[in-house]
Amino acid sequence: MAESSLKQAFELLPEKASESIVSNNFIYKLLENLGFTNLEVYPQFPTGEGGKVVDFAARKNTNNEIFLESPQNPFLILELKGRDVDLANKDYTKTVHQLQGYLGPNAIHCKTAKWGIITNGDYIQLFRKHGKVIYPITQLIHLTPDKIDEQVVKLKQIIHNPSEALTVTVYNNKGGVGKTTTVINLAAYLGIFYKVLVVDFDPNQQDLTNILNVSKGETKLYDCLADYKNNSIYKAIVPYSITNKKGQSVGFDVIPADETFLNRTSNQLLSEITRGQLRKVLQYLKSNYDYIFIDAPPSWNFFSQETMLAADVILLPTKHNNVSSLLNAQQVITDFLSEVGKKIQDSLDESIRLAPPRPLPIFYNGENITDAQKRQAQEKIVQIIKDTKQKKGIDLLP
Repeated sequence: MAESSLKQAFELLPEKASESIVSNNFIYKLLENLGFTNLEVYPQFPTGEGGKVVDFAARKNTNNEIFLESPQNPFLILELKGRDVDLANKDYTKTVHQLQGYLGPNAIHCKTAKWGIITNGDYIQLFRKHGKVIYPITQLIHLTPDKIDEQVVKLKQIIHNPSEALTVTVYNNKGGVGKTTTVINLAAYLGIFYKVLVVDFDPNQQDLTNILNVSKGETKLYDCLADYKNNSIYKAIVPYSITNKKGQSVGFDVIPADETFLNRTSNQLLSEITRGQLRKVLQYLKSNYDYIFIDAPPSWNFFSQETMLAADVILLPTKHNNVSSLLNAQQVITDFLSEVGKKIQDSLDESIRLAPPRPLPIFYNGENITDAQKRQAQEKIVQIIKDTKQKKGIDLLP
C-alpha cells in the first residue's frame, strides 16, 4: 500500500517541481518507504553550525522519546532540492559538498547521523558516514515509475542493515610508496581502540605477511574465494599482537597472503574465481570489525582489481619527491575507479547502481619534507589537477 502511494506521489510531481512542491508531495512518502513514520521525521533540522539547517532529519522513536517532539541525535539526514535544480550535472557537486558539511564535524547536532541522502525528486543518492569518512554507497540513481519501489526498498535494506566495517584498500600503481607500512601502522594504532582486520592480497610479494611473521590460517584464502558460500573465511584469520613502547597491547587480525594464487595463471584465476568474490567473502566479516584494511599489489591486475571491488574507500600513499607516485594516484582516480564501477555492476547482482570506492586525499608517506620541497610538490599537484581537467574534463580538486 505504502509503496504504491510512493509511486503515485512520484508520478504526480510536475516535471519542474520546486523544492517546496517536492517536499510537500513526495518526501514524506519517500521517508515512509525508507522506514520512518511522520513522528520520526523532523523538517528543517538545525545542524548546530551557525544558523544552517538540513531539510530533513530522521530517527526511529524509542519508548521514551518521539523524535519529532525531541529532535536530537538523528540517524539519517536528507538534503532536498527541487526538480528545477540540475542534480545530475551542474548542481551535483555543490549539493554533495552541502551534505558532507552537514555530516562533518562542524555540524555538532548531526554527529550521530550515519546516513545522508541527496534528492530532487528525480534523482537520489545515498551516503554513509563511518567515523570521519563520508562516502557514497550508491551512484546517483535516476528514479523511474517502473523501478522506484524496488530502488527504495533496496535503499531501505542498506540503511537498516548496515555493514559495520569500513573497508579500506591501500593502493598506488607505483611501488615503493609505503603501502604495506601504512596498512600495518594504521592497523596497529586503530587496533588499540577498534576491532581491525588486515588482508594481505599481494601473493607475489607477501610483504605484510612476512613483516608480521604470521603463520597461515586453517583455511586458505584461495579456497574461500573459489567457494565463498562455504563461509570458511573465519578459519583463514590469524590473530596478531605486540606490546608497543607505551606498554599497550596492540592487536588486530590478519588474513595472510596465500601462495596458492601463484600456481594459477590469470586465465585460470578468472575461470575459477568470479569477479567480486573478495567483496562477497569479506561481507561475512564486516559485522565483526570496525575497519578492514587490504594491502594491494602495485600492478593493475586480478588482485588489485579485486581489492578495489571490495573497498569502500581507496587510500593513496604517495612520495612528495616522486612525480610518478602522484601521477599514478591521478590515474587511479580518473581511469581505474571508472573501470571498477563498471565491474561492480557486471559482477554484483544489484537492483541499484552501487558507487565505486571513493578515493581519500593522497598524502606524503614517510619522509620529512622541507618548505621548499613542499612548495615543489604543491606545484606538481596543481599542474596535475590543471592538466587532468583540460585533457579529461575531470576535476580532481574535491
